[in-house]
Amino acid sequence: MLFTVPPLAGHVNPTVAVGAELAARGHEIAWTGPPSALARLLPAQARILPAGEELGPGGYAALHESWRDLRGVGALRFLWEEALVPLARAMVPGVARAVRAFGPDVLVADQQALAGPLVARRLGVPWVTSASTSAELTRPFADFPKVGEWVAGQISGLLAEFGAARDPGDRADWDPRFSERLVLVFSTPELVGREQDFPPHYAFVGPAFGARPPAPGFPWLRLDPARRRVLVSLGTLNQAAGARFYGAVLGAAERLAEDVQFVLAAPAALVGTVPGHVLLQESVPQLELLPHLDAVLCHAGHNTVCEALAHGLPLVVAPIRDDQPIVARQVALAGAGVRVRFGRTRAEELRDALTAVLDDPGPRRAARRIQASFAAAGGAAAAADRLEKLP
Repeated sequence: MLFTVPPLAGHVNPTVAVGAELAARGHEIAWTGPPSALARLLPAQARILPAGEELGPGGYAALHESWRDLRGVGALRFLWEEALVPLARAMVPGVARAVRAFGPDVLVADQQALAGPLVARRLGVPWVTSASTSAELTRPFADFPKVGEWVAGQISGLLAEFGAARDPGDRADWDPRFSERLVLVFSTPELVGREQDFPPHYAFVGPAFGARPPAPGFPWLRLDPARRRVLVSLGTLNQAAGARFYGAVLGAAERLAEDVQFVLAAPAALVGTVPGHVLLQESVPQLELLPHLDAVLCHAGHNTVCEALAHGLPLVVAPIRDDQPIVARQVALAGAGVRVRFGRTRAEELRDALTAVLDDPGPRRAARRIQASFAAAGGAAAAADRLEKLP
């Protein structure tokens, strides 16, 4: 099995868990993608076959600097024009070399690693989709048809560039985001929503949590047993955009100081001085920390949302861009949390939202219902089962 992934933690992490499960069953596993990024994201023993490296002057750091303040359609255009399409171009030669050298029986391609399906189709290798976020599955542009047409145009242009456009007899373009053989969805209908019928080759396996690099020196003894505890996290890519938001967080922490301890994962330079009942850390061991919490306040990143719900924790979600508004809507519609505005939220709004998820039993019941669906779905083991059963 060859995993083709972009250099993003949220997209790599599920493949770590599935890869470990497959390796334990005796399969040979490798990853292909930008090697320096994958070396930071994958276990030390992982086999990495290089495909692509830095994009443009300044590499991914410069891309992130340009992207972090964008919202809405501007962020979407940047994602496709400056990241996904150039990443596909950069990765195609390396993915082709990886396929020829490794000889995979199956290529597992993340939805944002479009080079994988391009090469697999060219070389006749069976490929399946790794859907590390459910946003693409929910017709995200149904209310914005022109945006959907523009995205389709970006994909068609990429296919034509690599000679992979549809055959004359095909009724429609094939889509490198969706395998016709198997789509592994790391969620469940209880979160995504049951109003849409999905084909049988869409396998809802629930979250798959792989090993993470250790977060050094977390002060476990500072967790206050007399207060309820809330994790505040904007993920790995959005912290720099959160300066104003962190001010509202500290205001909410002040208003809830009597009863709630905030564990704030953020750069100290952006947050400033914090009161004694706020535990500020540059990074936290999130999976290890979640069993000690009562709620999570986050940006609605798919990984963080699923990790919180896998522990039965209700959420306050403040989406910023990309798939986050879609995931936030899923959380709210499922009853497992409250959505607030990232750019304009005030301390009072955060206080009220956190009070709602901490005091109202409804969000916790909904979170536990989704937690049960995740457990029943099977995670990495279920994904491995589906991959092994491919014809």
